[in-house]
Amino acid sequence: MTERLLQYIWQLQQFNRNDLLTEQGDGLRIVYPGTYNRNQGPDFLEARVFINEHLWAGNIELHLKTSDWKKHAHDKDDKYRNVMLHVVWENDCETGNHFGLPTLELQSRVSSLLLDKYNDMMRQVITIPCAYHINQIPSIVWSTWKERMLLERLQRKSLQMLQLLHENDFNWEEMLWWMIARNFGIRVNAEAFESIARSIPVRVIDRHRNQIHQLEAMLLGQAGLLDKTFQDKYALMLQREYRFLKNKYGLKPASIPVLFLRMRPSGFPSLRLAQLAMFLKSSHRFFPLIRECIHLRDLRSLVQVTANDYWNEHYRLDEPSPFRPKQLGNDTVENIIVNTVIPLLYCYGAHNGIAALEEKVMRWMNELQAEKNSVTRNWKNIGITIEHASCSQALIELKTHYCDHKRCLDCAVGNHILKRQVDLLKPG
Repeated sequence: MTERLLQYIWQLQQFNRNDLLTEQGDGLRIVYPGTYNRNQGPDFLEARVFINEHLWAGNIELHLKTSDWKKHAHDKDDKYRNVMLHVVWENDCETGNHFGLPTLELQSRVSSLLLDKYNDMMRQVITIPCAYHINQIPSIVWSTWKERMLLERLQRKSLQMLQLLHENDFNWEEMLWWMIARNFGIRVNAEAFESIARSIPVRVIDRHRNQIHQLEAMLLGQAGLLDKTFQDKYALMLQREYRFLKNKYGLKPASIPVLFLRMRPSGFPSLRLAQLAMFLKSSHRFFPLIRECIHLRDLRSLVQVTANDYWNEHYRLDEPSPFRPKQLGNDTVENIIVNTVIPLLYCYGAHNGIAALEEKVMRWMNELQAEKNSVTRNWKNIGITIEHASCSQALIELKTHYCDHKRCLDCAVGNHILKRQVDLLKPG
């Protein structure tokens, strides 16, 4: 038994409520179990119960053992003065030693089948605890919960963005620059690319947007990729440009190094920075552009760029390779839209009360293809269909913030599975 499971049992009243008696021998009838409190203080607020036919209204505290009340120092905490009922799994105190509180023990009133099912889910070594029961979930439960997960993901990312905005005096264009750079770095170099973006103010970028070589020089230089001896004329030219720009703007190189190890050439940070430079050249005032964009195809065309001609025959400076234009792939373009553009527009719309932006975001999410990664593969392997990006984003949120932490009691899917076990025991 865990305290969270006990809270779940009380919240959904998943115990035998017939002939309830407190440990003091008083009759008890529950009118309303209270509202679950996720903040400090008693576990359930504004509950209503009858004790010996007298209606009590107040708060309820839950513990695994009665003695936990004193162990947790609730007897000295003013926040617990309005507790009218102490609900415990096991009463380990003698009669008359309940700290002046009516106490209800639940240990003998909870179905062992419910406990066994919960323990079974907690013991699962697979990445999704309810994988073996997933076919029991009605479609309405799935669809409603996925909508909730998508909303939670967008709201969580919005909070992260608002924190970034506080760092730069609510400069949306600057924050977009940081986020786009992070996305271009993919997972391995995300932190390094954001560090590079933070080291070059967007006002400096604006002064050089028409000069692709200067943009490349700043990005590659800040990444530490121009700190060597070159033979290649193009690399030497970038090196000279960077030294001039570094001195002119007092640029301090990024603090996080970029990584090449065990990476495909198409993901090399040198190439990604060259593609990012071309994106900067072609996307002046990108934030207003994406706000006003109506069709997803237009947004894709804004993001899909090709590195300049030098990179047709290079993945790294000074190292020739077979000819191949280095255009951002469709998966990368959609990844940038899903993980940067859409959360940013949602945040802007929510922060400024622009419902049309939030509606546009949701429409685009249903038009974008589902993401392909290890998380979505896990869901597909247990038979879950993923139609579009709104679905994949919802399932990523569910997996990383619920399944990975085994928060089955906070999940509608886990709740349905557990409740179904109890319902099966009910007569009729």
